[in-house]
Amino acid sequence: MDPIHQFQVQNLIPLGKLGNASIAFTNSAAFMLAAVVLLTVFLLGATTRKAAVPSRLQSAAELTYEFVADMLCSTAGKEGMRFFPFVFTLFMFVLTLNLFGLIPYAFSVTSHIIITAALALTVFLIVLTYGLVRHGLHFFNLFVPKGVPILILPMIVAIEILSFVSRPISHSVRLFANMLAGHIALQVFAGFIILLGTTLGAIGWVGGVLPFAMIVALLALELLVAFLQAYVFAILTCIYLNDAIHPGH
Repeated sequence: MDPIHQFQVQNLIPLGKLGNASIAFTNSAAFMLAAVVLLTVFLLGATTRKAAVPSRLQSAAELTYEFVADMLCSTAGKEGMRFFPFVFTLFMFVLTLNLFGLIPYAFSVTSHIIITAALALTVFLIVLTYGLVRHGLHFFNLFVPKGVPILILPMIVAIEILSFVSRPISHSVRLFANMLAGHIALQVFAGFIILLGTTLGAIGWVGGVLPFAMIVALLALELLVAFLQAYVFAILTCIYLNDAIHPGH
């Protein structure tokens, strides 16, 4: 099977047309909706009955809360906690979609650049809007490092502006590329097993032990990558928010 076939967006329910463009409820939207429903049920179930001795579900929710809170506080300070609902939602949403993508025959939403770009652009606009609303023109001190010699200051400012504007690109491509590459690798090694079995018979199935072992190892690695990429996406969000809260170098 073509390893790219698994990333194809398919229309499930036609919703109408907007000019020449068709609007439909897709498999991508279905998995994002499933992630929202699953997270809502998980958090409501974990927090409805709070106990002094927490259940496993409550413990999982509390550990996740503390993990994101510590990450946000250590990066953006206590003032950054006003963004906790946003960062927590972003982390849990990306993590759930990453894990969904590891389920056989499931759709990997975060392997599509349009999704990761939309999330990254949302972060960028929040940082820019909050920075300008709170600090006004002083927000642009972010582009003027202190202590830089006046002769090279214009070049440094240009580099800082370019770095700031390119944040949504690096923020989105990092998640997209890692998830895409991992899923393609899994599909390729799975294809080796089928190819060996269908062409060489019993000998081929025996020879497929090595690709199968590679799939198991890659799947374990992808589980780690799924968490790490959600963490990286969230920690970069915290770093960018810190720039909006404290724009001075």
